Amino acid sequence: MANEEKKEGFTRRDFLRTMGLAGIASTGLEATKAFAAQEQSETKAASMPRRKLGKTGVEVSALALGGMFDTVNNQLLLRQARNWGVTYWDTAEGYGNGMSEEGFGRYFTRNPEARREIFLVTKFRAGQPANMTESIDKALKRLSTDYVDLFFVHGINEFGEIGDPVREWASQMKKAGKFKFFGFSTHTNMEDCLLAAAKTDWIDAIMFTYNFRLMQTQKMKDALEACAKTGVGLVAMKTQGGGPVKSDSEAELQMAGRFLERGFTDKQAKIKAVLENPNIASICSQMPSLTILSANVAATRDLTSLAREDFDLLDRFAEETQKGYCAGCGRICGEAAGGIVPISDVMRCLMYYRDYGERELARQVFADLSEHARGKLTEIDYSLAEKRCPQGLAIARLMREASTLLA
Repeated sequence: MANEEKKEGFTRRDFLRTMGLAGIASTGLEATKAFAAQEQSETKAASMPRRKLGKTGVEVSALALGGMFDTVNNQLLLRQARNWGVTYWDTAEGYGNGMSEEGFGRYFTRNPEARREIFLVTKFRAGQPANMTESIDKALKRLSTDYVDLFFVHGINEFGEIGDPVREWASQMKKAGKFKFFGFSTHTNMEDCLLAAAKTDWIDAIMFTYNFRLMQTQKMKDALEACAKTGVGLVAMKTQGGGPVKSDSEAELQMAGRFLERGFTDKQAKIKAVLENPNIASICSQMPSLTILSANVAATRDLTSLAREDFDLLDRFAEETQKGYCAGCGRICGEAAGGIVPISDVMRCLMYYRDYGERELARQVFADLSEHARGKLTEIDYSLAEKRCPQGLAIARLMREASTLLA
Protein backbone atom coordinates (compact mmCIF):
# COMPACT_ATOMS: atom_id res chain seq x y z
CA MET A 1 0.00 0.00 0.00
CA ALA A 2 2.82 2.40 0.88
CA ASN A 3 4.51 1.74 -2.46
CA GLU A 4 1.27 2.36 -4.32
CA GLU A 5 0.76 5.68 -2.56
CA LYS A 6 4.32 6.68 -3.35
CA LYS A 7 3.82 5.96 -7.03
CA GLU A 8 0.74 8.16 -7.06
CA GLY A 9 2.82 11.13 -5.98
CA PHE A 10 0.95 13.66 -3.86
CA THR A 11 -1.93 11.62 -2.39
CA ARG A 12 -5.12 12.62 -0.61
CA ARG A 13 -3.48 11.64 2.68
CA ASP A 14 -0.48 13.86 1.91
CA PHE A 15 -2.78 16.72 1.00
CA LEU A 16 -4.85 16.51 4.17
CA ARG A 17 -1.70 16.14 6.29
CA THR A 18 -0.27 19.27 4.68
CA MET A 19 -3.50 21.12 5.29
CA GLY A 20 -3.40 20.21 8.93
CA LEU A 21 0.25 21.10 9.48
CA ALA A 22 0.43 24.25 7.43
CA GLY A 23 -3.02 25.66 8.06
CA ILE A 24 -4.02 25.61 4.41
CA ALA A 25 -7.55 24.64 5.38
CA SER A 26 -8.06 28.10 6.81
CA THR A 27 -5.93 30.32 4.58
CA GLY A 28 -4.35 28.27 1.80
CA LEU A 29 -1.33 30.52 1.89
CA GLU A 30 1.26 29.29 4.39
CA ALA A 31 3.80 27.82 2.01
CA THR A 32 7.51 28.36 2.47
CA LYS A 33 7.59 31.34 0.15
CA ALA A 34 4.69 32.98 1.98
CA PHE A 35 6.63 33.01 5.24
CA ALA A 36 9.81 34.05 3.43
CA ALA A 37 8.12 37.25 2.29
CA GLN A 38 7.47 38.27 5.89
CA GLU A 39 11.17 37.97 6.64
CA GLN A 40 12.31 40.14 3.78
CA SER A 41 13.83 43.50 4.64
CA GLU A 42 11.67 46.57 4.29
CA THR A 43 14.39 48.06 2.10
CA LYS A 44 13.65 45.56 -0.69
CA ALA A 45 10.46 47.21 -1.96
CA ALA A 46 12.14 47.78 -5.30
CA SER A 47 11.99 44.04 -6.00
CA MET A 48 8.23 44.25 -6.47
CA PRO A 49 7.67 44.07 -10.27
CA ARG A 50 6.18 47.14 -11.87
CA ARG A 51 4.26 47.37 -15.13
CA LYS A 52 2.99 50.19 -17.33
CA LEU A 53 -0.71 50.95 -17.01
CA GLY A 54 -1.60 51.23 -20.66
CA LYS A 55 -1.36 54.61 -22.37
CA THR A 56 -1.12 56.42 -19.03
CA GLY A 57 2.60 55.68 -19.13
CA VAL A 58 2.58 55.28 -15.36
CA GLU A 59 4.30 52.25 -13.88
CA VAL A 60 2.31 50.58 -11.10
CA SER A 61 3.09 47.70 -8.77
CA ALA A 62 2.07 44.36 -10.25
CA LEU A 63 0.17 43.65 -7.02
CA ALA A 64 -2.50 46.09 -5.81
CA LEU A 65 -3.96 46.37 -2.33
CA GLY A 66 -7.74 46.04 -2.44
CA GLY A 67 -9.26 48.13 0.33
CA MET A 68 -12.37 46.05 0.97
CA PHE A 69 -11.46 45.52 4.65
CA ASP A 70 -11.12 47.50 7.90
CA THR A 71 -8.32 49.84 6.86
CA VAL A 72 -8.92 52.12 9.86
CA ASN A 73 -7.79 49.45 12.31
CA ASN A 74 -5.18 47.86 10.05
CA GLN A 75 -2.68 50.70 9.69
CA LEU A 76 0.22 48.30 10.25
CA LEU A 77 -0.87 46.30 7.21
CA LEU A 78 -0.96 49.45 5.08
CA ARG A 79 2.55 50.31 6.21
CA GLN A 80 3.81 46.82 5.42
CA ALA A 81 2.17 46.80 1.99
CA ARG A 82 4.00 50.02 1.17
CA ASN A 83 7.29 48.66 2.56
CA TRP A 84 6.98 45.57 0.37
CA GLY A 85 6.38 47.66 -2.74
CA VAL A 86 2.60 47.24 -3.01
CA THR A 87 2.02 50.87 -3.92
CA TYR A 88 -1.20 50.59 -5.97
CA TRP A 89 -4.04 51.07 -3.45
CA ASP A 90 -7.66 50.57 -4.44
CA THR A 91 -10.73 51.60 -2.45
CA ALA A 92 -14.32 52.72 -3.00
CA GLU A 93 -17.06 54.83 -1.51
CA GLY A 94 -19.07 51.67 -0.90
CA TYR A 95 -16.39 49.81 1.07
CA GLY A 96 -17.61 50.12 4.64
CA ASN A 97 -19.72 53.15 3.69
CA GLY A 98 -16.60 55.24 3.19
CA MET A 99 -14.62 53.81 6.10
CA SER A 100 -12.08 52.17 3.79
CA GLU A 101 -11.32 55.57 2.27
CA GLU A 102 -11.06 57.04 5.78
CA GLY A 103 -8.53 54.38 6.74
CA PHE A 104 -6.35 55.28 3.77
CA GLY A 105 -6.79 58.94 4.64
CA ARG A 106 -5.68 58.34 8.20
CA TYR A 107 -2.52 56.69 6.92
CA PHE A 108 -1.74 59.62 4.61
CA THR A 109 -2.35 62.11 7.43
CA ARG A 110 0.16 60.29 9.62
CA ASN A 111 2.57 59.60 6.74
CA PRO A 112 2.24 62.56 4.34
CA GLU A 113 5.34 61.55 2.40
CA ALA A 114 3.62 58.28 1.45
CA ARG A 115 1.03 59.94 -0.75
CA ARG A 116 3.63 60.61 -3.47
CA GLU A 117 4.53 56.91 -3.57
CA ILE A 118 1.00 55.52 -3.70
CA PHE A 119 -0.99 55.17 -6.91
CA LEU A 120 -4.40 55.82 -5.36
CA VAL A 121 -7.68 54.62 -6.85
CA THR A 122 -11.25 55.09 -5.70
CA LYS A 123 -14.64 54.50 -7.28
CA PHE A 124 -18.41 54.86 -6.95
CA ARG A 125 -21.50 54.26 -9.03
CA ALA A 126 -22.39 56.50 -11.95
CA GLY A 127 -25.10 59.09 -11.40
CA GLN A 128 -25.98 62.64 -12.28
CA PRO A 129 -22.83 64.73 -12.84
CA ALA A 130 -23.68 67.15 -10.02
CA ASN A 131 -24.07 64.27 -7.58
CA MET A 132 -20.85 62.68 -8.82
CA THR A 133 -18.96 65.91 -8.20
CA GLU A 134 -20.27 66.02 -4.66
CA SER A 135 -19.28 62.37 -4.20
CA ILE A 136 -15.72 62.83 -5.46
CA ASP A 137 -15.25 65.83 -3.18
CA LYS A 138 -16.40 63.80 -0.18
CA ALA A 139 -14.13 60.93 -1.21
CA LEU A 140 -11.11 63.22 -1.44
CA LYS A 141 -11.87 64.59 2.02
CA ARG A 142 -12.08 61.08 3.48
CA LEU A 143 -8.83 60.15 1.71
CA SER A 144 -7.08 63.29 3.02
CA THR A 145 -5.79 64.15 -0.44
CA ASP A 146 -6.41 66.70 -3.17
CA TYR A 147 -6.60 64.12 -5.95
CA VAL A 148 -6.68 60.42 -6.79
CA ASP A 149 -4.54 59.00 -9.53
CA LEU A 150 -7.33 56.96 -11.07
CA PHE A 151 -11.10 57.08 -10.73
CA PHE A 152 -13.36 54.20 -11.72
CA VAL A 153 -17.08 54.24 -12.27
CA HIS A 154 -17.92 51.28 -10.09
CA GLY A 155 -19.39 47.99 -11.28
CA ILE A 156 -20.93 48.66 -14.67
CA ASN A 157 -22.82 45.89 -16.45
CA GLU A 158 -23.04 47.60 -19.83
CA PHE A 159 -20.71 50.17 -21.38
CA GLY A 160 -23.71 52.37 -22.13
CA GLU A 161 -24.00 53.14 -18.41
CA ILE A 162 -21.18 55.66 -18.85
CA GLY A 163 -22.43 57.81 -21.72
CA ASP A 164 -21.65 61.35 -22.82
CA PRO A 165 -22.67 63.06 -19.53
CA VAL A 166 -20.19 60.92 -17.58
CA ARG A 167 -17.55 61.42 -20.25
CA GLU A 168 -17.91 65.19 -20.03
CA TRP A 169 -17.87 65.05 -16.23
CA ALA A 170 -14.65 63.01 -16.27
CA SER A 171 -13.03 65.57 -18.55
CA GLN A 172 -14.01 68.38 -16.18
CA MET A 173 -12.68 66.53 -13.15
CA LYS A 174 -9.38 65.92 -14.90
CA LYS A 175 -9.07 69.62 -15.70
CA ALA A 176 -9.91 70.44 -12.08
CA GLY A 177 -7.11 68.13 -10.94
CA LYS A 178 -9.38 65.85 -8.93
CA PHE A 179 -8.16 62.74 -10.72
CA LYS A 180 -5.54 62.07 -13.39
CA PHE A 181 -7.05 59.05 -15.15
CA PHE A 182 -10.54 57.67 -15.69
CA GLY A 183 -12.10 54.26 -16.31
CA PHE A 184 -14.51 51.73 -14.89
CA SER A 185 -14.71 48.43 -13.04
CA THR A 186 -16.90 45.54 -14.15
CA HIS A 187 -17.89 42.13 -12.80
CA THR A 188 -20.50 41.37 -15.47
CA ASN A 189 -20.35 41.08 -19.27
CA MET A 190 -16.69 41.96 -18.91
CA GLU A 191 -15.70 41.04 -22.46
CA ASP A 192 -18.38 43.24 -24.05
CA CYS A 193 -17.46 46.15 -21.79
CA LEU A 194 -13.77 45.81 -22.66
CA LEU A 195 -14.44 45.53 -26.39
CA ALA A 196 -16.62 48.65 -26.31
CA ALA A 197 -14.03 50.60 -24.32
CA ALA A 198 -11.32 49.68 -26.82
CA LYS A 199 -13.27 51.53 -29.51
CA THR A 200 -13.08 54.82 -27.58
CA ASP A 201 -10.21 57.18 -26.83
CA TRP A 202 -11.28 58.36 -23.37
CA ILE A 203 -11.04 55.23 -21.19
CA ASP A 204 -7.64 55.09 -19.53
CA ALA A 205 -8.00 51.90 -17.50
CA ILE A 206 -10.40 49.11 -16.57
CA MET A 207 -10.55 46.79 -13.58
CA PHE A 208 -12.35 43.57 -14.44
CA THR A 209 -12.93 40.00 -13.32
CA TYR A 210 -10.17 37.85 -14.78
CA ASN A 211 -8.79 34.50 -13.64
CA PHE A 212 -7.73 31.01 -14.70
CA ARG A 213 -11.37 30.12 -15.41
CA LEU A 214 -11.94 32.96 -17.84
CA MET A 215 -8.60 33.59 -19.53
CA GLN A 216 -8.84 30.76 -22.05
CA THR A 217 -12.06 31.82 -23.79
CA GLN A 218 -11.56 33.34 -27.21
CA LYS A 219 -13.82 36.30 -26.50
CA MET A 220 -11.81 37.24 -23.41
CA LYS A 221 -8.55 36.91 -25.35
CA ASP A 222 -9.96 39.15 -28.11
CA ALA A 223 -11.13 41.73 -25.58
CA LEU A 224 -7.75 41.96 -23.88
CA GLU A 225 -5.93 42.19 -27.19
CA ALA A 226 -8.23 44.99 -28.36
CA CYS A 227 -7.62 46.99 -25.18
CA ALA A 228 -3.87 46.41 -25.35
CA LYS A 229 -3.76 47.73 -28.93
CA THR A 230 -5.53 50.97 -27.99
CA GLY A 231 -3.60 51.44 -24.77
CA VAL A 232 -6.33 50.79 -22.23
CA GLY A 233 -4.68 49.82 -18.93
CA LEU A 234 -5.90 46.51 -17.53
CA VAL A 235 -6.20 45.60 -13.84
CA ALA A 236 -7.39 42.11 -12.91
CA MET A 237 -9.58 41.32 -9.92
CA LYS A 238 -11.31 38.19 -8.58
CA THR A 239 -8.22 36.30 -9.69
CA GLN A 240 -8.80 33.27 -7.44
CA GLY A 241 -11.82 32.17 -9.44
CA GLY A 242 -14.00 31.82 -6.33
CA GLY A 243 -14.31 29.16 -3.67
CA PRO A 244 -12.19 27.72 -0.89
CA VAL A 245 -10.32 24.41 -1.18
CA LYS A 246 -12.63 21.40 -1.51
CA SER A 247 -10.69 18.23 -0.81
CA ASP A 248 -13.16 16.03 -2.73
CA SER A 249 -11.93 17.27 -6.12
CA GLU A 250 -9.30 14.96 -7.57
CA ALA A 251 -8.09 17.66 -9.95
CA GLU A 252 -7.68 20.05 -7.04
CA LEU A 253 -5.69 17.51 -5.06
CA GLN A 254 -3.33 16.95 -7.97
CA MET A 255 -3.08 20.67 -8.61
CA ALA A 256 -2.32 21.53 -4.97
CA GLY A 257 0.27 18.75 -4.76
CA ARG A 258 1.97 19.78 -7.99
CA PHE A 259 2.25 23.41 -6.92
CA LEU A 260 3.42 22.68 -3.39
CA GLU A 261 6.17 20.50 -4.82
CA ARG A 262 7.24 23.50 -6.90
CA GLY A 263 7.33 25.73 -3.82
CA PHE A 264 4.05 27.64 -3.90
CA THR A 265 0.38 27.08 -3.12
CA ASP A 266 -2.46 26.71 -5.60
CA LYS A 267 -3.66 30.18 -4.60
CA GLN A 268 -0.26 31.64 -5.40
CA ALA A 269 -0.25 29.73 -8.68
CA LYS A 270 -3.53 31.36 -9.66
CA ILE A 271 -1.93 34.77 -9.16
CA LYS A 272 1.09 33.75 -11.20
CA ALA A 273 -1.17 32.47 -13.99
CA VAL A 274 -2.78 35.90 -14.35
CA LEU A 275 0.58 37.67 -14.32
CA GLU A 276 1.77 35.46 -17.18
CA ASN A 277 -0.28 37.78 -19.40
CA PRO A 278 1.90 40.85 -20.05
CA ASN A 279 -1.18 42.94 -20.83
CA ILE A 280 -2.28 42.77 -17.18
CA ALA A 281 -0.72 45.76 -15.43
CA SER A 282 -1.68 44.77 -11.90
CA ILE A 283 -3.70 42.32 -9.81
CA CYS A 284 -6.05 43.90 -7.28
CA SER A 285 -6.40 41.58 -4.32
CA GLN A 286 -8.21 41.87 -1.03
CA MET A 287 -5.48 41.21 1.54
CA PRO A 288 -6.90 41.83 5.03
CA SER A 289 -4.09 40.06 6.90
CA LEU A 290 -0.30 40.05 6.86
CA THR A 291 -0.39 36.32 6.07
CA ILE A 292 -2.33 36.83 2.86
CA LEU A 293 -0.36 39.96 1.99
CA SER A 294 2.97 38.17 2.42
CA ALA A 295 1.85 35.18 0.37
CA ASN A 296 0.66 37.35 -2.51
CA VAL A 297 3.81 39.48 -2.38
CA ALA A 298 5.93 36.33 -2.54
CA ALA A 299 3.95 35.00 -5.51
CA THR A 300 4.23 38.29 -7.39
CA ARG A 301 7.95 38.71 -6.74
CA ASP A 302 8.73 35.14 -7.78
CA LEU A 303 9.33 35.33 -11.52
CA THR A 304 9.29 31.56 -12.05
CA SER A 305 7.02 30.88 -15.03
CA LEU A 306 4.26 28.29 -14.88
CA ALA A 307 4.73 25.29 -17.12
CA ARG A 308 2.23 23.98 -19.66
CA GLU A 309 1.41 21.18 -17.21
CA ASP A 310 0.50 23.78 -14.59
CA PHE A 311 -1.96 25.46 -16.91
CA ASP A 312 -3.38 22.08 -17.89
CA LEU A 313 -4.09 21.33 -14.23
CA LEU A 314 -5.79 24.70 -13.80
CA ASP A 315 -7.88 24.05 -16.92
CA ARG A 316 -8.90 20.62 -15.68
CA PHE A 317 -9.85 21.99 -12.27
CA ALA A 318 -11.88 24.77 -13.91
CA GLU A 319 -13.75 22.22 -16.00
CA GLU A 320 -14.48 19.94 -13.03
CA THR A 321 -15.79 22.75 -10.85
CA GLN A 322 -17.45 25.08 -13.35
CA LYS A 323 -20.94 24.41 -11.97
CA GLY A 324 -19.92 26.15 -8.77
CA TYR A 325 -18.71 29.35 -10.42
CA CYS A 326 -20.59 32.23 -12.05
CA ALA A 327 -18.56 33.46 -15.03
CA GLY A 328 -20.23 36.87 -15.08
CA CYS A 329 -21.93 36.54 -18.47
CA GLY A 330 -24.98 38.24 -17.00
CA ARG A 331 -26.66 39.20 -20.24
CA ILE A 332 -27.32 35.56 -21.15
CA CYS A 333 -29.10 34.54 -17.96
CA GLY A 334 -30.62 37.97 -17.37
CA GLU A 335 -32.40 38.11 -20.71
CA ALA A 336 -33.51 34.49 -20.40
CA ALA A 337 -35.12 35.29 -17.04
CA GLY A 338 -36.93 38.36 -18.34
CA GLY A 339 -34.42 40.99 -17.22
CA ILE A 340 -36.01 41.42 -13.81
CA VAL A 341 -33.33 39.94 -11.56
CA PRO A 342 -29.61 40.76 -12.06
CA ILE A 343 -28.58 37.14 -11.60
CA SER A 344 -24.83 37.64 -11.88
CA ASP A 345 -24.94 40.42 -9.24
CA VAL A 346 -26.81 38.14 -6.86
CA MET A 347 -24.25 35.41 -7.54
CA ARG A 348 -21.48 37.85 -6.66
CA CYS A 349 -23.21 38.51 -3.33
CA LEU A 350 -23.30 34.77 -2.68
CA MET A 351 -19.58 34.58 -3.48
CA TYR A 352 -18.83 37.29 -0.93
CA TYR A 353 -21.02 35.53 1.64
CA ARG A 354 -19.94 31.91 1.17
CA ASP A 355 -16.47 31.97 -0.35
CA TYR A 356 -14.98 35.13 1.13
CA GLY A 357 -16.82 35.02 4.47
CA GLU A 358 -17.71 38.72 3.97
CA ARG A 359 -21.30 38.49 5.13
CA GLU A 360 -21.79 42.17 5.90
CA LEU A 361 -20.43 43.17 2.49
CA ALA A 362 -22.60 40.55 0.78
CA ARG A 363 -25.73 41.91 2.43
CA GLN A 364 -24.70 45.49 1.65
CA VAL A 365 -24.22 44.78 -2.06
CA PHE A 366 -27.47 42.81 -2.11
CA ALA A 367 -29.31 45.71 -0.47
CA ASP A 368 -28.06 48.00 -3.25
CA LEU A 369 -30.06 45.98 -5.79
CA SER A 370 -33.50 47.34 -6.59
CA GLU A 371 -36.26 46.49 -4.14
CA HIS A 372 -38.32 45.15 -7.04
CA ALA A 373 -35.57 42.72 -8.08
CA ARG A 374 -35.06 41.50 -4.51
CA GLY A 375 -38.78 40.98 -4.11
CA LYS A 376 -39.03 38.89 -7.27
CA LEU A 377 -36.01 36.74 -6.54
CA THR A 378 -37.91 33.52 -5.82
CA GLU A 379 -40.87 34.18 -8.12
CA ILE A 380 -39.07 34.07 -11.48
CA ASP A 381 -39.03 31.02 -13.76
CA TYR A 382 -35.32 30.36 -14.22
CA SER A 383 -35.64 27.22 -16.33
CA LEU A 384 -34.62 28.92 -19.59
CA ALA A 385 -31.77 30.76 -17.84
CA GLU A 386 -30.47 27.47 -16.47
CA LYS A 387 -30.69 25.91 -19.92
CA ARG A 388 -28.64 28.71 -21.48
CA CYS A 389 -26.08 29.12 -18.68
CA PRO A 390 -22.66 28.09 -20.07
CA GLN A 391 -21.60 27.00 -16.58
CA GLY A 392 -24.67 24.85 -15.98
CA LEU A 393 -25.54 26.62 -12.73
CA ALA A 394 -28.61 25.61 -10.74
CA ILE A 395 -29.83 29.19 -10.83
CA ALA A 396 -33.26 28.67 -9.24
CA ARG A 397 -31.75 26.94 -6.21
CA LEU A 398 -29.04 29.57 -5.87
CA MET A 399 -31.56 32.43 -6.02
CA ARG A 400 -33.60 30.76 -3.25
CA GLU A 401 -30.43 30.41 -1.21
CA ALA A 402 -29.63 34.08 -1.76
CA SER A 403 -33.08 35.18 -0.64
CA THR A 404 -32.55 33.30 2.61
CA LEU A 405 -28.94 34.25 3.35
CA LEU A 406 -28.85 37.84 2.15
CA ALA A 407 -32.24 39.29 3.07
